[in-house]
Amino acid sequence: MRIAYISLHWPRPVTSSIGKKITQQTSAWREVGHDVKFFSHMHTPENPDSLVEGSHFIYKIIKGRLGGLGTEINRSKAVAGLIQPVAAYHPDIIYLRWAMYVYPVKRLFRIAPVVVEINTHDVREHQLLGAAHNLYNRLTRSIILGGAAGHVYATNELMTLPDFSKYRRPGVVVTNSVDLNTTPFYPAPKNTPPHLVFIGTPGMVWHGVDKLVDLAKAYPDLAIDIVGLNEIEGFTELPGNLALHGFLEGSAYEAVLANADAAIGTLSLHVKGMQEAATLKIRDCAARGIPCILPYLDADFTGINSTLFLQIPNTIDNISTYGQAIHDFVIRARGKRVTREMVNDRIDSQVKETQRLDFLQKIIESQC
Repeated sequence: MRIAYISLHWPRPVTSSIGKKITQQTSAWREVGHDVKFFSHMHTPENPDSLVEGSHFIYKIIKGRLGGLGTEINRSKAVAGLIQPVAAYHPDIIYLRWAMYVYPVKRLFRIAPVVVEINTHDVREHQLLGAAHNLYNRLTRSIILGGAAGHVYATNELMTLPDFSKYRRPGVVVTNSVDLNTTPFYPAPKNTPPHLVFIGTPGMVWHGVDKLVDLAKAYPDLAIDIVGLNEIEGFTELPGNLALHGFLEGSAYEAVLANADAAIGTLSLHVKGMQEAATLKIRDCAARGIPCILPYLDADFTGINSTLFLQIPNTIDNISTYGQAIHDFVIRARGKRVTREMVNDRIDSQVKETQRLDFLQKIIESQC
């Protein structure tokens, strides 16, 4: 197959979770003989040299009272510039990461069958972004979702939601994964105090990082490391046992994970009206052997028969109610690691990408 892989709107640094995912996906596809090219539409990146390799189509964000209109014009021009090179590549299929519609993305459907990867409940997510984003998304989302030849879902829950199933497109669930062959595995530390790590992203209210402040205050005998954030909204002072490390990459990122006794996932998924997830960040930790706390239903780990995974409810009071259970889990996790044998079939990219490629091939055959 000749596969055009497209990402819209955001820069994709190699070291970001999504950048790692895109690199792993395209590498796995090439390893089994497919021709793949990555096309990235984005606002001006902070560091152009850090981006996932491919063809980049950059637009400028204009600030000020009329900046929104100017930004949208620039965004559309960048998409128009992307479409011609995609057509010149002559792909058998286009793999598109779901993103809010921008004109004239619909022209992609004239080039080849388009399969859309769906990683979130966009309707609920855009409600959180305000009335304008919500209305625009509701009015335009059918252009991409309804025009697609197929959908790839990150969880079973997403596949069953009426906001997606109403389009009656062929679909498959392929959860997020990591390349275990290139992911380091760490021996277990025995920290005093034990370290609990959380990997987050600024502006994602469903990450629930404010709850970790309460956890740190309630259990001063735990050390909590938060990667990806430099501040927590609403807090000017933080407990001494909670450390914000900001965005990390390379050896600095690995050093924090290597020192973790346990990890905890997204704490407020209920804000998006969702119960199930398959987050890359928890897979990053489990692949490195770190015992994990799951505050939601994980598409691959929920129900796993292991004392190295702790399930707690996806509720507003999950930390206040289950703080003691979290504390005790982290204490017990010291000196222990999740084995590769335990997670290989659940999260390895070679397993997942075989499933994804099989679906893409079926879509191509159905269009003949």
